[in-house]
Amino acid sequence: MSFKNLSSQYINGIWKEGTSSRVMENKNPYNGELIATYQAASKKDVDSAYQAAATVQKSWAKTNPVLKREVFENAVQFIKDNHESIVNIIIDEIGGTRLKAEFEIGLVTNMIKEASTFPFRMDGKILTSPIDDKENRVYRIPVGVVGVISPFNFPFFLSMKSVATALAAGNGVVLKPHEHTPITGGTMIASIFENAGLPKGLLNVITTEISEIGDHFVAHPIPRAISFTGSTKVGKHIGAVAGKYLKEAHLELGGNSALIVLEDADLDLAVSAAVFSRFTHQGQICMSANRLIIHEKVYEAFVDKYVAKVATLTCGDPKNPNTIIGPLINEQQVETTKALIAKGIQEGAKPILQGKIEGNVVEPVVFTDVTPDMSIAQEELFAPVVSILKAADEQEIISYANDTLYGLSGAIHTSDIERGAELAKQMDTGMIHINDGTINDEPHVAFGGVKSSGLGRLNGDWSLDAFTTFKWISIQHKARSYPYS
Repeated sequence: MSFKNLSSQYINGIWKEGTSSRVMENKNPYNGELIATYQAASKKDVDSAYQAAATVQKSWAKTNPVLKREVFENAVQFIKDNHESIVNIIIDEIGGTRLKAEFEIGLVTNMIKEASTFPFRMDGKILTSPIDDKENRVYRIPVGVVGVISPFNFPFFLSMKSVATALAAGNGVVLKPHEHTPITGGTMIASIFENAGLPKGLLNVITTEISEIGDHFVAHPIPRAISFTGSTKVGKHIGAVAGKYLKEAHLELGGNSALIVLEDADLDLAVSAAVFSRFTHQGQICMSANRLIIHEKVYEAFVDKYVAKVATLTCGDPKNPNTIIGPLINEQQVETTKALIAKGIQEGAKPILQGKIEGNVVEPVVFTDVTPDMSIAQEELFAPVVSILKAADEQEIISYANDTLYGLSGAIHTSDIERGAELAKQMDTGMIHINDGTINDEPHVAFGGVKSSGLGRLNGDWSLDAFTTFKWISIQHKARSYPYS
């Protein structure tokens, strides 16, 4: 099956073009080839999508959990049956390598499998009361309709993370993928659930530019929760708009993760983890290890091994199965990266490895002599660029690690597990991994950051809580005496 020919909007179970006058182009980030053109959605289309979701959600919430589970099982099977087509569109639309595509598909199927258990986890409680003959029932119920906005880096997974779990908890969903990834982040997901038997109208996909609809997607009166994954700047704005209208906002934002290597670490393991954590999908992952903080006793040995390994990474065409580093998503990202590299050099950092830039392909850049106050150590580097810092002791290591506005992920390499765990407790981050990479996402474990890396947690019970609420129903079994009778 080819996903390239899907129309730009999926509203109330109908494939259609948007009603905006704006025509959008979807281009391959590696070679610039045109994948598709489509008519963008207007505010009117947003209205139709939310209304459809709200209407169908009422019956979906009452659907037998066995039937709900079948939809998600069918979705997993559809992905398996169309595996190669999905791999190909991830390569063509995102510039992801085959390795990245396989990794993302695995994340998606595991998330859907976790979501398939949600219909059987909509449990409640019966609570006692200080009032005689009174029974308190607390029911877990869907919030109603959820608006999902997803990014361009892992659009298939980061859309599905909220879409599948919100649907499985009994909600309707309207999804707005990033304008550069309307297929993998949007219409392909609609196609998957359409073929899986999801009721028409329950999931709707809107593809458009924010400049076309403004805040309407978030401020619309129907959705009661907004799930956003993307930049901190945009996330702060979405959080403010959601707060104004008393909507729940679940925000997974930027990162500036540190991977720490202590003097007793297995250096070969640490190097492998550090290379994976920085260069997977060209460094375009919020959990990527932007900063490597290395104990001075092993600094030189680590740097030598690390640079040697990075130098072997194949860059170029993501269709080549040997390629590790493909293109950045667009020219704007390349220009931003060029500016940060230049600023790093200007501020005194030393590029001990600096590849060339051809089109949207940026070859690895490794900086040493980096200090915590430098721009390349403070800003999120959404590219294959890494900063290496030398630290004298544990106190300096933690100081460097926490010297950032962000707090999403992190990693510590040491042969002393409990030492690593104690240091992990001192790091201002939502997630941290001992003797592993910074890139981890498991469908049943709390995922999220602190500080400028976001609000809330998703996955497992945390997604169930995010997309449901509780209703208290009390029953007075015998007549109660009131003070004014």
